[in-house]
Amino acid sequence: MMRTYLRLLVATAVSAGAFCVTDASTPTAQIGQPNILLIMADDLGYGDMGFAGHPYLKTPNIDRLAREGTVFTDFYVNSAVCAPSRVAFLCGQFPARQNVHHIYYHAESNRSKGMPDFLDPELLTVADVLSDAGYATEHIGKWHICGRAGGPPPGEYGFDSWLVSNPPHLAAPVYQERLNNSEHPVSESSRWMVDDAIDFLKRNQGSHKPFFINLCFLAPHSPLKPTPEEFAVYEDLRADPEDFSSWMQEYAADAEDLTEQMKVYCATVTGMDRQIGRLLAYLDENGLARNTLVLFTSDNGPEDYHAGNSHNAGVGSPGEYRGRKRSAYFGGMRVPMIVRWPGVTPAGKENPAVWSGVDFLPTMAAVAGAALPESLPIDGENCIDALKGGTTGRQNPLFWEWKFRVLGNQDYKAPQVCMLDGKWWAGCQPDGSRAELYDISADPQQRNNLNRKFPEVTENMVRSLKTWKAGIPERYDPPAEEKTSSPQL
Repeated sequence: MMRTYLRLLVATAVSAGAFCVTDASTPTAQIGQPNILLIMADDLGYGDMGFAGHPYLKTPNIDRLAREGTVFTDFYVNSAVCAPSRVAFLCGQFPARQNVHHIYYHAESNRSKGMPDFLDPELLTVADVLSDAGYATEHIGKWHICGRAGGPPPGEYGFDSWLVSNPPHLAAPVYQERLNNSEHPVSESSRWMVDDAIDFLKRNQGSHKPFFINLCFLAPHSPLKPTPEEFAVYEDLRADPEDFSSWMQEYAADAEDLTEQMKVYCATVTGMDRQIGRLLAYLDENGLARNTLVLFTSDNGPEDYHAGNSHNAGVGSPGEYRGRKRSAYFGGMRVPMIVRWPGVTPAGKENPAVWSGVDFLPTMAAVAGAALPESLPIDGENCIDALKGGTTGRQNPLFWEWKFRVLGNQDYKAPQVCMLDGKWWAGCQPDGSRAELYDISADPQQRNNLNRKFPEVTENMVRSLKTWKAGIPERYDPPAEEKTSSPQL
């Protein structure tokens, strides 16, 4: 089994003493392996926080992380929808390499999109690497590595323990009961998940193991119905499209009832922020904060109110950027990333180093001191220099593919394959047509297509895109044994 072999190579490196010890000349540095807490919101936009300049949102606890850590202004996910984005974080590969182009759903839908029913459990994951490096690994919340067609639980991907909120076939009984009986399921799930994270921390305290928690909120994914307490914070809000800029101003002006939609959205996000504050307080009160690396991010850009039941969830802000969820322009791919690592990551800074979801696995391996096998087939790169305050991020381009519908404004529909290389963002169709080129250093809103002004740059990047696309599987043909029922908890 390839995964077993790769885990043995990781374990061998760890047992050989491959741990990275922080430079002892740094007075406040932590020695040894830090705890790792990844907090992932669902459909939260780049501009959906107080510190990011949102005109209404109150996010004091996320803002606190930004003050006490570094805000990475050029962090990207590897898909503009949730499942493939999460796949990239987990296995360090561009999701298209695993035929993950959309969300996992039922078998017929998956096949129509050229997808398997779940992520290949033979892949080495970040949870495998950290577990083999001595970490207690826990997943709490949304698990989008499979869909209604079934699939293995998180334990098959390296997690020691887990409490899944969805999909239904893997949901823990306690979450099935909570979600089915709640009038405010998305909002209340933020509290339940933090309760469960704190419970895990209490149980792990006596183990003397560092921990890795993959905490995946449902908020602010649709459908939204905040609690009366959450809603009261924004009862007097009056929203105006003029309070936003760029593409978001145009989008907000077309909302059916921006004020009421924004009240519901902001109430839900602030409710999630409050629960994050409870978790940070627990880390403080129990002496864990000083040696815990906290990362806060989102799985993709904000939802569009043209999507199904996303009337309220669809007023999130991508900041100044073009596009939203499902778009390969920056509004769908550029998301918040805050890193707080006391004594290591500078506090109160912004860092423009480019890195992404696929870089999470090798970067966390470096944090834990685990040497990855040279034969490991990943697209991710070790970006620990950026976490330590340097500006060295990825050295190689980022690639994306989205071949399905984009809702709402068709100016958000980027070409099918896209890439980012230095200051240049380019996109085209698989045959090289519809070439677009943007200098993002001068035009981050991606309004001025420079393909004719810089034909040589365009030609070179289109060639790179066609080469990358040629190496991506076009469809998925499941082996006979996979057509049987999937493993259950």
